[in-house]
Amino acid sequence: MTTEGPVVSAFINRLPDEVIMLAAMGIVTSLSVTIESPIINLLATSTALTRDRPAYLLLRKFTFHWMIILTLITVLLAFTPLFELIVVDLMNVPQPVADWVRPGLRIMSFWSAAIAWRRFLQGIMIRYNQTRKVAWGTIVRLGASGGIVLLLSMLSQWPGVVVGSVALMAGVIAEASYATIAVQPILRRELAPGSPLYDGQPLTYRKLFWFHLPLAATSLLALLVQPLVAFSLARSSNPTLSLAAWPVVFQFTLVARSAAFALPEVIIALFIGQDTFRPLRRFTTTLVIASTLFMVSIILTPLSSLYLLGIQDLTQPVAFIARAGLLYFIPYPALATLISWIRGLLINRGATRPVNGGMAINLFVTAIVLYIGLLYNWPGINAAAIALCLAAVAEFVFLWWRVEGVLDFKFSIIEFRRTPVAG
Repeated sequence: MTTEGPVVSAFINRLPDEVIMLAAMGIVTSLSVTIESPIINLLATSTALTRDRPAYLLLRKFTFHWMIILTLITVLLAFTPLFELIVVDLMNVPQPVADWVRPGLRIMSFWSAAIAWRRFLQGIMIRYNQTRKVAWGTIVRLGASGGIVLLLSMLSQWPGVVVGSVALMAGVIAEASYATIAVQPILRRELAPGSPLYDGQPLTYRKLFWFHLPLAATSLLALLVQPLVAFSLARSSNPTLSLAAWPVVFQFTLVARSAAFALPEVIIALFIGQDTFRPLRRFTTTLVIASTLFMVSIILTPLSSLYLLGIQDLTQPVAFIARAGLLYFIPYPALATLISWIRGLLINRGATRPVNGGMAINLFVTAIVLYIGLLYNWPGINAAAIALCLAAVAEFVFLWWRVEGVLDFKFSIIEFRRTPVAG
């Protein structure tokens, strides 16, 4: 799924006014994912709580409510004077860029609704061991968005931000449609009327709300980082170039962190005690090493020029800013993987509030470091990278402290083996 952004941006970079369009597309994406943030962790909620048919029906109702609310928020932002207040006045986005953000947001009006529906259904598939269907859904999404952006780039004269927004919307609608079809066997068997009920307290709307609320707040805080970074970049020494470079840099880190995004649901589904803790820890360690090697092998070699100048077709000034920023992001995917691991452990044990607290610390540290960067006129992308890495370290330390009080055994990142002493 994380390859979708780089594919779309690669085509936008080959259309007219690529710097302005890429900057505008970055703002559109940042605002859209911020609005959808309350339902990002609906995947974890659905995985953890869809235990029987009554829980499924309650979660479906809960999802519909979020779909309506978030669609209304998007429409208000895209079609009312609220746009000028937030994008132009508050975020201080340059006017030539802001002029193209509005049409992109209007096209993305139903983005959050489609995301909410498919994440609800994907959680069901994960809980009932149908994870391959989730992967196929991602392929459907990439095929739809990639195919649309290719056709529109070749056959239309539409501006880049319009092409990109239409492609992204087509992708999420295609994936949501596929998920609706793919989940039907589970609904006919495990969650059919008359199927066995969960052996425990029945799920209520109140319980569901308070279980999900900290996770929703966590996602909101996490995705507030995007407009916060855009806010700082818009006030940097090279605002337009920095805003154009940021989507490419961020999308690259998304690809490097892709395994980390799925890790909480893996932990939620598979962690049942100390015996499963060790193999899950080894798996997490493998992901940490693999993501770090991926970053190093691209960023510190000529492959970075091939990606930025060849595949993404960036201009030299934008590529220079992007490459410099990526150097500071090398440890970021490893930190994100460790954080996802501990989040999964906490959610598995029903401790969602510490997850929210950790993200609040993350956002606070990010804001402080970005402010320092503006104060001392650090390069925009470099300041963002330093801020996000230091914030991830702070969140990880906090979560480590909190998870030790939740588990009934000693938590450790590395297993130390004692060598028997002869005699």
